[in-house]
Amino acid sequence: MQIEGPVHCLDWSKSSASGQRPRSAFRLGIASLIEGFNNRIAVVGLQDERVLVEDDYTDYPDFVTLCETAHGYPATNLQWQPTSVHGWGQNSSSTELLAATGDALRVYEYNSDVPPSNSSYVGRQSSNSGHTLTTKTALSGQSKVQSQSLGAPLTNFSWNEKAPSLIVTSSIDTTCTVWNIETSTAITQLIAHDREVYDVAWLPGSTDIFVSVGADGSLRAFDLRSLEHSTILYETPTPKHVPPPSTSPSASARPPTSPLLRIGFNPSDSNYMSTFHMDGNDIQILDMRSPGQPVMELRAHHAPINAFAWGPIEQPLLATAGDDCQVLLWDLASFNTATQGASPRSASSRLNSPRPDAKKRIVTEPVMAYTASSQVTSLAWSPQIQGMAMHTGQLIATGEWLAIVSGKTVKALKV
Repeated sequence: MQIEGPVHCLDWSKSSASGQRPRSAFRLGIASLIEGFNNRIAVVGLQDERVLVEDDYTDYPDFVTLCETAHGYPATNLQWQPTSVHGWGQNSSSTELLAATGDALRVYEYNSDVPPSNSSYVGRQSSNSGHTLTTKTALSGQSKVQSQSLGAPLTNFSWNEKAPSLIVTSSIDTTCTVWNIETSTAITQLIAHDREVYDVAWLPGSTDIFVSVGADGSLRAFDLRSLEHSTILYETPTPKHVPPPSTSPSASARPPTSPLLRIGFNPSDSNYMSTFHMDGNDIQILDMRSPGQPVMELRAHHAPINAFAWGPIEQPLLATAGDDCQVLLWDLASFNTATQGASPRSASSRLNSPRPDAKKRIVTEPVMAYTASSQVTSLAWSPQIQGMAMHTGQLIATGEWLAIVSGKTVKALKV
């Protein structure tokens, strides 16, 4: 589908479509990227499931806007509720939560069971019929390191799967904040990095441990049960050709580093994490049991990487996307056979379980690739979508889909 203005981020609804029309499984949240205070968050869905099996070259998009709301400044991230949220904090099965960060953390309530309003519209059904998106809560707290009354802009967030009332956010003011969205309160705020924090992620299965990356080039782990110190799991190497220091004391006190932009856990083995550097073409795979250097690097992109996402299945694929217009899928299961006998890290364990250092492996062959018409800036996996039989007799196999953003276009790719 084509939309007004570039799309900055998107996420695929994680709810099940059992008992609903097949197209209900194809529901995305998207956020715009427009300069100024005129941005929007929208929920889009399939107009008709026939587009899943039929080539349609008409001017009509396959996706249509179900509902939308104003967001002011651009959202830096957008996520649907974890699957564990269902039944928590909801009025009915037709209600889902959607969260976004920007100048604040906002949680929205999406309702797909609103009685349609009477309309004299002739032709296509009104796109917002039966769907609403309303603000449930907005959270912005006092910063530990800044004096203004409003909190600093938020760069990203992670929604806790095990305790869905917990969200941890990262900020440009070097802090991370853990929020309880059920009580609309900040549980704790800590100074996490020396510079801006760009991304944060809960350790799967844990309500205490999370990791973060930032402009200081480090990956750090924090345990809410012991906040006196953090564990540095990885630091980017110092550039080989460092320019002479500036006469400015503040500049000389901060040596040049390569910022880390994103961090994500392998959902099937939480020992492993993926990250990438600003303007970097490679993905680094890190092992929490062997801190200090990557255990694997994925090298196939020919321009800076913009996004990655781990798939939802038991042996997930890792999708990566970049300025080279490529979407690459990586199957890393075969490279982890040496450690599959060990159980994944226990959520209650500390962050120093030993593992002998392993030589870094270089992987250059993805298992699948897709070339878009322009740079791919964001992507999101669908949950496992059950196969469906069309009234035409055609069948759609059970499996995953991958939504990608390329300019003003959102596409869903069958994997």
